[in-house]
Amino acid sequence: MENAASLPIDLTHHWVGYCSLLLFFAAYALAMLEDVTMLRKSKPMVLAASLIWVLIGATYVSAGFDEAAGKAFRSTLEGYAELFLFILVSMTYLNAMEQRGVFDSLRVWLLSKGFSYRKLFWITGVQSFLLSSVCNNLTTALLMGAVVVSMAKNNRRFISVACVNIVVATNAGGSFSPFGDITTLLVWQKGVVPFGDFFSLLLPSVVNFLVPAAIMHFWVPNEFPEAAGPSAGMQYGARGIIFLFFLTIVTSVFFENVLGLPPVAGMLTGLSYLSFYFYNLYRTRVVRNQREAAGVVKRPENPEPMPYDALVETKDHFDVFHSVSRLEWDTLLYFYGVMVGVGGLSFIGYLGMASQFLYTDLNPSIANTLVGIFSAFIDNGTIMYAVLTMAPPISQGQWLLVTLTAGVGGSLLAIGSAAGVGLLGTTKGGYTFVAHLKWTPVIALGYAASIAMHFLINTKYF
Repeated sequence: MENAASLPIDLTHHWVGYCSLLLFFAAYALAMLEDVTMLRKSKPMVLAASLIWVLIGATYVSAGFDEAAGKAFRSTLEGYAELFLFILVSMTYLNAMEQRGVFDSLRVWLLSKGFSYRKLFWITGVQSFLLSSVCNNLTTALLMGAVVVSMAKNNRRFISVACVNIVVATNAGGSFSPFGDITTLLVWQKGVVPFGDFFSLLLPSVVNFLVPAAIMHFWVPNEFPEAAGPSAGMQYGARGIIFLFFLTIVTSVFFENVLGLPPVAGMLTGLSYLSFYFYNLYRTRVVRNQREAAGVVKRPENPEPMPYDALVETKDHFDVFHSVSRLEWDTLLYFYGVMVGVGGLSFIGYLGMASQFLYTDLNPSIANTLVGIFSAFIDNGTIMYAVLTMAPPISQGQWLLVTLTAGVGGSLLAIGSAAGVGLLGTTKGGYTFVAHLKWTPVIALGYAASIAMHFLINTKYF
C-alpha cells in the first residue's frame, strides 16, 4: 500500500490532487447519467483518467522525477490489460453462443411453458443466480430481463418486482464464483483469495438472494401470462461452443493453480479453442455447401438433415474476430478509465489515506461492511479495485467478506451494479430507480443475513 509519506511528492493537499478528485468524480457523475445525457460512459472516464495522469506527469517532471509517474502508470496499465483480455475472451464466447441461438432458445423455451408469474419469478431468479456464476452479471441480467418483459408485456407490476429479483440474484450468484462478477475476477487475478476458497461464499450468497426473494414473492401477481410459440432450438455448433467455454474455464483454473500462470493466459488459450472450432465449422458448413451448390462436388443422396438452411451462413458466422468485434467496447473502455483514474488517485496518496481510516481507525469487519454499502452508490467493480489498490493487511476471511459485500452491496440501489444499470436502460420504464428503491430495506435484510452467514460458517478463515 502506498501512502503520501512514501511518495516522492505529497499531492494529497496540493491543487493537483484536488483537481484530480474533481475530474474523477465529475466524470463518474456523467457516467451515471448516461441515459439522460446520451453520452457514452467511457468518454468522460477515459478523458478524466488521461487528464489526471497529465497533471501527475507534469508535476513530477517539473520536480525532477522524470520516470516515477511513467512507472506507476505502466503498473496500473498492466492490471487493466489482464482484466481486458480476460473479459474479451469471456464476452467473445458469450457472443458466439448468442449468435448460435443458445440464449434465445432458453428464452423461448421458458415462454412456451405457460408458467405463472410467481413460478416465472422464481425460475428467472434461480437461473439468474446460476448463470451469473459463469457469465458476467450484465449479460445474465439482460437475458433474464428480456424473458420477463416478453412474458409480462404490459404487467408493469410484475416486471418491476421481477427485475429487482433478477438484479439481486445476479449479483449474489456472481459473488461466490471467480468468473461471476468483475469484483471476484479482480480479487482472483490479484491472488489474495485462492480459486477454491471463493466457493465458501456460496451459502452466504444463497441467503442474500433468498431472503428478499421470499418476501417479494407475496407481492408477485398470482396470475398467468399468455403462452408463447414453440422454440426454434439451438443452431448448429452451439453445444460445441458451450463445451469449449467450460473447457476454457477449466484451462484457466489449471494455468493458475498448477502452472502458476495468470488466469488470463488460460483464457487466451481457450480463445484458440474457439478459433479452431469455428474454422472447422466453416470448412464443414459454408465451404461444403458452397461447393455443392456450385456443382464442384456432388451432394450426397441422403445428406445429413440440417436444422436450417446452411446456405444462408457466411464466413462471418464462423469467424472468431466477428464475435470479438461485437464486444461491449464502451464498457471495456469505461473500466480502463476507472482503473487508470483510481490508479492515479492511489499514486497521489488518497487511497492510502482511505485505507488508514477504514482498516486502521475502524474495525476491518465494519470497514468491509461499509465498503458494500458504498458499492450501492459507486459501481462495485470500482470499489473493489480501490480496495485492492489499498492492499490492507487483513485476513483471508476479511478478503472474502469484502468480496461478498462489494458484490452483493451493489444490489441495494439500481445504480450499484452493471446488472441494475443495464436493466434500467432496456425495460422501457418497467424497472426504475424508484421502483428498486422501494425494495431497498428488504434487500438490506438479505445483505445483513449474508454477512452473518459468512461469519457463522467461515470462521476458519479469520
